[in-house]
Amino acid sequence: MTGLDLLVLGGGTAGLVSAVVAGGLGARVALVERDRTGGECLWTGCVPSKALIEAADLAQRMRRADRVGLTPVEPVVDLADVMAHVRAAQRTIAPHDAPERIRAAGAQVISDEVTFVGPRRVRLASDGRELTARCVLVAVGSEPAVPPVPGLADAGPLTSDTVWGLTTLPRRLLVLGGGPVGCELGQAFARLGSEVTLVERSPRLLAREDPEVGDLIAARLRDEGADVRTGTELREITGQGPWRARVDGARPGRIDVDRVLVAGGRRPRTAGLGLRDAGVTLTDRGAIRVDTRMRTSAPGVYAAGDVTGVLPFTQVAAHQAATATLNALFLLPRHVRYLSMPYVVFTDPEVARVGLRASQARSRWGGRAVLTRLDLAEVDRAVAAGRTDGWASLVADPAGRLVGATVVAPAAGEVIGELAALIARRGRLTELYRTVHPYPTYALAAVDAVGEHLQRRLLTPTTRRLTRPLLGALRAAARTS
Repeated sequence: MTGLDLLVLGGGTAGLVSAVVAGGLGARVALVERDRTGGECLWTGCVPSKALIEAADLAQRMRRADRVGLTPVEPVVDLADVMAHVRAAQRTIAPHDAPERIRAAGAQVISDEVTFVGPRRVRLASDGRELTARCVLVAVGSEPAVPPVPGLADAGPLTSDTVWGLTTLPRRLLVLGGGPVGCELGQAFARLGSEVTLVERSPRLLAREDPEVGDLIAARLRDEGADVRTGTELREITGQGPWRARVDGARPGRIDVDRVLVAGGRRPRTAGLGLRDAGVTLTDRGAIRVDTRMRTSAPGVYAAGDVTGVLPFTQVAAHQAATATLNALFLLPRHVRYLSMPYVVFTDPEVARVGLRASQARSRWGGRAVLTRLDLAEVDRAVAAGRTDGWASLVADPAGRLVGATVVAPAAGEVIGELAALIARRGRLTELYRTVHPYPTYALAAVDAVGEHLQRRLLTPTTRRLTRPLLGALRAAARTS
């Protein structure tokens, strides 16, 4: 097949966005997907995990109902029923990502596997046909990375791809990895009733974030009954089920478990694609190396999504894909700007971040960086809900333009979008403060953090020395009028 403007490899978020955008713009486009369209987000990532987290959150609220004056109840959990809820959510969302929608946008959909046989040319595995296009977008996603620990394979480890097939709640669950996936699923299974041990070799959970973020999430997990072992690494698994895990590090020892969940990250799915035959350069971790225009080292070949190894989040993949598609089709110089890319870790409390951390701002601007923060204990909405663990911290450049924010709070993910938009348009802290927000909401944590900064900066003895004479003159004028 020749004459294509764009060939899209992969039907996950990035591939779907690219095909729909290109088809909608009148391009001749074909999408090749080896499995189901929808990708990791729909089938093994965002959607099922949030459905599971919702069930786990409700279970925890039942247990902790006495926090708001109600009688607590221990929930009866049937994991098969919970997973039925997960699958129902997937079935409802699946039509949004179905081949019919892609075809309706004007793109062809081919169910097959491919291998590059030259620049911008691939061969279909089923019949050997070759497809050639003016541009190619590689969006084949990623897969769980399972470490080569002795005995781990014998234990039949679960991953974030396979855990959704469980129908019985593991009594004792070992979670390997304290990143976003490990923390989300570890907390969810602990709330559903598993005895969870979470092992992370870094000194703290969520190592990408400021230290206090990981410390808070670790404390919350421990409070909910999980055994959190940071600075610890799995060395060996023995037994025949149940299993015995040997760990070394800060908290060495042996842990008896019934199942193991590997949540230590994902690796780009680039093996077997023949990318080097296409002239595409890979990183040491097997990701496709791209620039901010999403171009690879091969002319006419672009990449987007998890396969690039850059911020593996659905919203990032979608933005990368849209940018790559426009650049590829119309030779545009559009860039992806990661400073305003928000993401959320859906623990309780949620952790939402965009842009720079405070430490990064200090490194760049020193004492001229503007840093402000407000704890949830000062936010009326949080106090009313009895959910005061968390804070909002904002970072601005010396001119007062917002360049970063971290929100740790219930519904933090619903707050961070406004802050990302402000960063994207190079807005100032004062713009956020002048915008009237509804009361009482968690969003006011960020607004009031700015308010405290402005009070410290503006309501000073110097200000009062300037305003008192003016106020005195106005009072005198009022008396004589």
